[in-house]
Amino acid sequence: MPTINSIEDLKRLREEAQKIKEMRDQAGKTQIVVGMGTIGIAAGARETLKTILTFIEENHLPDIILRQTGNLGLSGMDPVVKVTLPDQEEVSYCKVNPDIARKIMQDHVVDGNVLTDYLLKV
Repeated sequence: MPTINSIEDLKRLREEAQKIKEMRDQAGKTQIVVGMGTIGIAAGARETLKTILTFIEENHLPDIILRQTGNLGLSGMDPVVKVTLPDQEEVSYCKVNPDIARKIMQDHVVDGNVLTDYLLKV
């Protein structure tokens, strides 16, 4: 048990416990991250994100965590979508428009088949 000598120690301990709880809550769930930096938004990331959210809602997929992040530092590859299925490595897709987003959701997220045509290759 860590020693708590100040209010800062207590805050740090609380933050660490919160991070552990969040990780536990997310375990076993599919995670999707959409790059929403300025370049990504200009390239159509908002529409991509809306398409993914609509797919999740229409197909009643409650065990998917959808997140937004800032610029992923991959100029010319936006919009970028990262998919992590339970117990699998993260897969990054590039230049994801709404049509590709629907394919990713159906073929990769639902059916478990990675779409090699749209993989991010750096």
